[in-house]
Amino acid sequence: MKKTITLIDLKKRFSAYSLYILLFTLMVAVSIANSNFLSVQNIKNIFQQISINGILAVGMTFVIITGGIDLSVGSLLGFSGVIAASLVSGGGNPLWAVLAGIVAGLIFGVINGLLISYAKVVPFIVTLGMLSIARGITNVYTRGSPIIKLDKRFTAIGQSSFLGLGIPIWIFIGMLIVGFIILHTTKLGRYTLAVGGNEDAAKTSGIDTAKIKLFAYSFTGFCCGLAGILMTAKTNAGAPNAGTGYELDAIAAAIIGGTSPSGGKGTIFGTLLGVLIFGIIQNGLDILNVSSYIQQVVKGLIIIGAVWADKANRSAR
Repeated sequence: MKKTITLIDLKKRFSAYSLYILLFTLMVAVSIANSNFLSVQNIKNIFQQISINGILAVGMTFVIITGGIDLSVGSLLGFSGVIAASLVSGGGNPLWAVLAGIVAGLIFGVINGLLISYAKVVPFIVTLGMLSIARGITNVYTRGSPIIKLDKRFTAIGQSSFLGLGIPIWIFIGMLIVGFIILHTTKLGRYTLAVGGNEDAAKTSGIDTAKIKLFAYSFTGFCCGLAGILMTAKTNAGAPNAGTGYELDAIAAAIIGGTSPSGGKGTIFGTLLGVLIFGIIQNGLDILNVSSYIQQVVKGLIIIGAVWADKANRSAR
């Protein structure tokens, strides 16, 4: 006896493959508009461009799954970058500079996590305040001027390649693997999803929800430090305004990839698709010479559309 396919079944199937359909549609549309889009060099450029935002998006995925948000990631990226730059501009050891930059981002992430998980301050308020604090400290530290003349051994991290791909791409792939293992194969990942799905139920079942949230924001801080290192090495300067607006890109990529703004749902593979979709849109707009101001409008519309789609999917269930 054949099973009748209902409208609800069709909606579920479309929802399951919607990201793939959107990705394919975008690639076809942009390649028609510009024949150079599918060139090997441009594909490499896309992956190089999305690597830093992708690392931030991996961290953001954990935060959003817990039902939170982190608006400070762009500022933490900038602060971490100038800390590392200040150490290598004076002839310091590049390894210590890398460690210092990562630790700088991690410390701010831990502070965010402590205030949100133990002091019970709303994530939006904490991270909005931290956005301003970190950016202010960065400008005070640099006196508003970029730090230049960086050690070539340090800048090689962001400018050199391995097996035909830039080092930032390999680091992004590494963070995807780390994020996937944590979220999808460990108890910590299952607890993260449980906290976002229903925090009260998670507490009742014995999960230390405060520690889970602390981990999510700390991990995001670590990602910010790593992204700050790559940004500084890539641009050969520790710029005090580096990372401005990157929080929107990271949030958009995670949400487009299916991470629910309400918490409790998300995958690292979905975030990868979201980063790719967002990167293709941005790359397509760039090669079509669309104004940066228009691109900001498009980014905002994408975020609103992704949240609306998530709400619609939840209502349909």
